[in-house]
Amino acid sequence: MFKAWNKETKLMMRLSAIECVRGELQKKNHVLLQFTGLIDRHEEEIYELDVLLIHKEKKVVVWNAERNGWDIAPLATPTFGEPFLKSIASQAVRICNYYETENKPVK
Repeated sequence: MFKAWNKETKLMMRLSAIECVRGELQKKNHVLLQFTGLIDRHEEEIYELDVLLIHKEKKVVVWNAERNGWDIAPLATPTFGEPFLKSIASQAVRICNYYETENKPVK
């Protein structure tokens, strides 16, 4: 499952259709964000680059290509993460997505 950040309207949206061009998923003027398969303690779905509150600390969900899995990292330093596990997700509260903050997007 995916949702997307619309770069033009600056709104988050659920997708009804995604184009696939040469094996790559695309949606013009959108940033695709993948569902992690995890839910927070309020049963909200957690997606890539979602900002979570865990024990009074803001963290962001990022993909770790080396580990081939999701990490949870401090919002201030998103390059230093730890594996994002179901036990952590169940303690978290989803606040928003990183694109909905005033911060610049994580690469």
